[in-house]
Amino acid sequence: MKKGEIAILFLFFLTLASLLLLGLSQFVLVHWKQTFYNEASTEAFEIAEAGIEYYRWHLSHDPTDFQDGTGSPGPYIHDYKDPEGNVIGKFSLEIIPPSGCDPTVKIISTGWTLKKPQIKRKIKARYTRKSLASFSFLTNEDVWFGENESLSGPFHSNGGIRMDGSQNSLSSSAKETYICRWYHGCSFSNCSSPCSWTAQGCECPGVWGKGEGGNEGLWKFPVPIVDFDLITYEISLLKQKAQDSGYYFPTPAGQTKGYLLSFKEDGTFDLYRIKTLYPPVYGCDPDGKCAWESWDIKDKEFIDNLPLPQDCSPIFAETNLWIEGKVNGRVTVVAAKLPEPGEVNQANIIINGNIDYANDNSVLAMIAQKNVLVPLRSPDNLYIKGVMVAQNGRVVRYYYPPSDSEPYKTYAIRNYIETYGAIITKKVWTFTWVNSSGNVVSGYQTTNMMYDTNLDSFPPPYFPTYGEYKILSWEEIP
Repeated sequence: MKKGEIAILFLFFLTLASLLLLGLSQFVLVHWKQTFYNEASTEAFEIAEAGIEYYRWHLSHDPTDFQDGTGSPGPYIHDYKDPEGNVIGKFSLEIIPPSGCDPTVKIISTGWTLKKPQIKRKIKARYTRKSLASFSFLTNEDVWFGENESLSGPFHSNGGIRMDGSQNSLSSSAKETYICRWYHGCSFSNCSSPCSWTAQGCECPGVWGKGEGGNEGLWKFPVPIVDFDLITYEISLLKQKAQDSGYYFPTPAGQTKGYLLSFKEDGTFDLYRIKTLYPPVYGCDPDGKCAWESWDIKDKEFIDNLPLPQDCSPIFAETNLWIEGKVNGRVTVVAAKLPEPGEVNQANIIINGNIDYANDNSVLAMIAQKNVLVPLRSPDNLYIKGVMVAQNGRVVRYYYPPSDSEPYKTYAIRNYIETYGAIITKKVWTFTWVNSSGNVVSGYQTTNMMYDTNLDSFPPPYFPTYGEYKILSWEEIP
């Protein structure tokens, strides 16, 4: 082989080796860059997660602070330190507070490292507090579910529970034991196991009865009480919000008994002035207090057709309210007189007929300062969708004595009532009255209470909440 040919061959192999070395170097460099990027990206993600956890911790200590303790709008930037205390990155927080239409707190956390600040990862989390509407039934006193009653969803009593009906979720009581009273079917002659007669009366476990819930592990007691003062606090806020951006109806002048809200499928409601009621009838509450009263409308006067507030602001009236119709939207209705008057003058809400929703996104809360009442002349088959709240009184249909005289002959005993939503009542409630033999003697013969599962995550606008925030959703976003 000639020298020239050797030189050419040498150059060829040298070039080939250089190209291979260059390719290998580029491969190593790209791999190193990718490794470095992945490491920085992973660290940025972990830092963003730390931002979410930090603000969850912050909310657990100050549930109403959505400005990171600064009193000023964000974003809020924090250092992120390693275990030795060295700052190795930062996270930036955007906090979107709850609104009337959306009760969730949204936390958007962006994380990055100091070594590679251009590599950022972003996480969005939604948190909410437990709402009183998360219970299908909530009461401050003892309660009795009869054999003809069924209940879906969780329910709680700060008193005792006699559960003879059917259920599909947890029932809890704040009592380890309680004294079951005569109006819940307990007396000396029938106080048997698991109850026992004491000097105070028939002492029973916090939850007991003929229902199958005990065998199915659905009875729990004692548990912490649920504070009904939360409702008192929220009512004053609801009045202010209604005056600012909702509908506020002051105490009417003259002989007006109150107002009727008749909800329409088109997202509006008709407002009526109540002119006259039917003659008073004799009725009794579960405490044995009886009176001559009337809650049935005889004559009304149309005032206006109004749209529901666009920002989910409440409707607040300082008088009695009658409610009926089909709701299209999300709205909270309050009947209350402030400052708080004596018990006799507190405002009530009366169910004037069937209440339905126009679609699955609709919700109605009815908050009464005293009672939520089903009147004597209620439909034979009554359907109520919504959250019914009796702040100081009860959700109730009074005991109207069966009689051969009208209107008791026609209306004292009704056929079927179905509720869909939640019932929150401070005092003993009922739609059905039975005698010692278990026979219905007044009210609705069959009761079916169904729970709206949407209320746990999406309660009615401006509804009372309590406890720590819980996570609803978590996702990485661009």
